[in-house]
Amino acid sequence: MKKKHLFNAALLWAFLSLTLWTTGCSDDDGYPDVDGQAPSIEMTLEHIQTANGRTFTLEGTIKDADGISTIQLQCADLNLNKTIDLIEIYEKPLETYELSYDFKIQPDEIGEQFTVKVTVTDVGGRTVSQDVLVTLDGDFEDPVFVIAPEKGGMVTVLLREGEIPTLNMNISITDDRGLDYLLVNIEGIEGYENLKIDADGEKAFEHSFNITMPNEKKDYPMTLTAVDKTGKSTMIECTVSVTDVQDFEKMYLADVATEAELNSDVFGVPMRIDHVGEFQYQALYYCQKANTEIFFLPQKTSFSPVCYGIDPTDEAMLTDDPALAKPIVLTEANVYYKININILLKTYEMETYSLAEAVDPWPASMKYGLPTMDKWNNNSGEMMDFTFGLTSDNPTGVVSFKQDATNPHLFYNEPMSLTAGESMNFIIHNYHTDQWWNFVRWCSDTEEEPEIFGYYTGSAFKNSNYTGPSTTQDVWSKPKVTVTGTYQFWFDSHLGRAKLVRVN
Repeated sequence: MKKKHLFNAALLWAFLSLTLWTTGCSDDDGYPDVDGQAPSIEMTLEHIQTANGRTFTLEGTIKDADGISTIQLQCADLNLNKTIDLIEIYEKPLETYELSYDFKIQPDEIGEQFTVKVTVTDVGGRTVSQDVLVTLDGDFEDPVFVIAPEKGGMVTVLLREGEIPTLNMNISITDDRGLDYLLVNIEGIEGYENLKIDADGEKAFEHSFNITMPNEKKDYPMTLTAVDKTGKSTMIECTVSVTDVQDFEKMYLADVATEAELNSDVFGVPMRIDHVGEFQYQALYYCQKANTEIFFLPQKTSFSPVCYGIDPTDEAMLTDDPALAKPIVLTEANVYYKININILLKTYEMETYSLAEAVDPWPASMKYGLPTMDKWNNNSGEMMDFTFGLTSDNPTGVVSFKQDATNPHLFYNEPMSLTAGESMNFIIHNYHTDQWWNFVRWCSDTEEEPEIFGYYTGSAFKNSNYTGPSTTQDVWSKPKVTVTGTYQFWFDSHLGRAKLVRVN
């Protein structure tokens, strides 16, 4: 009997030993070990450079022959505490996992650098960790020309009797991280062929040029290139034209006093006027304040090198010299001015007309903000409030303008916050509860730099007495914001002009 008990005990110990040998080093869920080694992590980047308000991605390849159980991403300073449970997601452990996790830095984050700990645990409970350094010094934006000649445009230097032709040009550039240099190339002008001007890492850089040009009629290709510290660049190609007189394709009315104000808008300042004949231009302009001062400019971003204003030696005439020009003063408030200028003869004429005389492109029976719009355009008698505004999708998404208390042709919206680098996308359209009806609609002349908002000829409601700008093109405006800030949209339905300007 004793021998039999010893034999049974031996069998029991052998069985227990076999059980321990076949299940040892496994986790509680019964996943057997393959190699019993810790997981491996190979992060794509160990140092991620990002910026406030931007999203960065933690990427890497994780492997474990026994099976990956969880991945933890932790950074207390960023309030990041994420556990990726692969068994819960895939209903089994994975031997290989491609990590790709997006995380957004808050716009108001005040830190400069952070450490994100990536911890991997396999089914056997073995862990491995790797730190990823995240710093807020990333460079994602190209340099921005705030003040510079228009891309693809013409910079005119006028030949004036008794004067040396001089290109007066102000350049202002910004960059979110720091500028390296400005490269100026004017073909054929000694000293300005690939002239490099150091910006010394400044985030805002300004430089003024007074360049003596040959005293002859000739065009010179000019290239301006701004380069930042990381090698990102922005280029402007244009033409410097030395000439005695020029019939400019475009002319603008400036009602601001400084070049900073000329360039602080998204679009609309200065205001494009009509080219009505050779050397002749006509401006229709709503004067909101008495004694408003204006100039006329053939270039959008500067008062130089050509500026038309009152000639101080003969106030009945114009001068094109920005050093001499005095502003034209509009003395009456709350009227429309019609101003004709002839830049060859240097003459100008002005007259006014009332707000009541100004005509809008929709029927006079439709009153803004009142139920005067035939909802289904079928004379059923069902009316809805007539309003319009900006939309980026369809008429149900229209944010209706407010109408100015004095001028019924002037509309505006609530100030909006815009971010540098942001591209907008909109048309001006009537509000409707049921998608596209195109009762009234305005589209811009160009996508990226809108200047004139023509009344769309496909609009259902029209006023036959309207003679303002119209368009057959369904163009959506897509201007790009260059400076982060608060802006307000203004629209004149009589003039077909809009502007998006900074709110102080």
